[in-house]
Amino acid sequence: MEQVTNKQIVLKHYVNGFPKETDMLLNDSSTINLNLPHGSSNAVLVKNLYLSCDPYMRARMSPSIGSYIDSFTLGSPLSGYGVAKVIDSGHSNFKKGDFVWGGTGWEEYSIINAPETLFKIEHTDVPLSYYSGILGMHGMTAYAGFYEVCAPKKGEYVFVSAAVGAVGQLVGQFAKLSGCYVVGSAGTKEKVDLLKNKFGFDEAFNYKEEQDLDAALKRYFPNGIDIYFDNVGGKMLEAVLSNIRLHGRIAACGMVSQYNLEQWEGVRNLSHIITKSVRMQGFVVTRYYHMYPKYLEMIIPLIKQGKIIYIEDIAEGLESAPAALVGLYSGKNVGKQVVVVARE
Repeated sequence: MEQVTNKQIVLKHYVNGFPKETDMLLNDSSTINLNLPHGSSNAVLVKNLYLSCDPYMRARMSPSIGSYIDSFTLGSPLSGYGVAKVIDSGHSNFKKGDFVWGGTGWEEYSIINAPETLFKIEHTDVPLSYYSGILGMHGMTAYAGFYEVCAPKKGEYVFVSAAVGAVGQLVGQFAKLSGCYVVGSAGTKEKVDLLKNKFGFDEAFNYKEEQDLDAALKRYFPNGIDIYFDNVGGKMLEAVLSNIRLHGRIAACGMVSQYNLEQWEGVRNLSHIITKSVRMQGFVVTRYYHMYPKYLEMIIPLIKQGKIIYIEDIAEGLESAPAALVGLYSGKNVGKQVVVVARE
């Protein structure tokens, strides 16, 4: 059995406030056999190629209290979504050489003991890294949140926060394809320019330059907002509620403005939900994975025809993963943050 070094990114201790690179450690002394142990009847051994850095991972860096997802185990590799190549398999659905995406470890090689959570990659004529984003969890999040939760109609007014992120950049483009008027918010001039000139948003603004978010939204939506795809929560959600139209819909996808606060901010104007008959719905993408084949049928032709643009922010090498993850929470990434562990 060939044994190789298996570098890992491990969590040293639980985090309060903003995470730091020093909260994580590169363990370069671990090893792994490139054959599954005897008795691993359903397990799959994979070589990790691309890892996804995601805002929700911040919650896993603190002790889990009533969360839908477990905390990371101290001293063990972080885990998240990624793209990998099967090295050895005890599961009938996967064979050596297959490419897969799904839950994996922040390490060079992982043994997946629950491979039913993996998706076999059938379309390899698009970049494999896309399965850590547009063709994976993030694409499904945008698809389910916009089409299933928000149920858009042609001509409606759509607002997307964190609009250059992995999900937001897709929601805005889906909205344009649906014939909607779309405005996005982001945190730098570079990102605002991308929204208008690359992704085709009708308008965009830098929320950091706005003293009054309520006034900003009134400026961009004089007739009000029909659909808000919320990735940030907090003060932006409050401003949207003041500008939401009758029968407006809000997809609560993320609350990244709150994840690093010891005391989360409250929203003070929830009465608009009552008086304007607003439907605000949270959702977890895993409950929509049964729609993945339908999503691929839609998205792959759009990618090949150039009707959907997708931007990735690539960090090279497993050792770059802590900085890439921490950078999410200050908006350093431009597009989907991906860590390249290996290129096959």
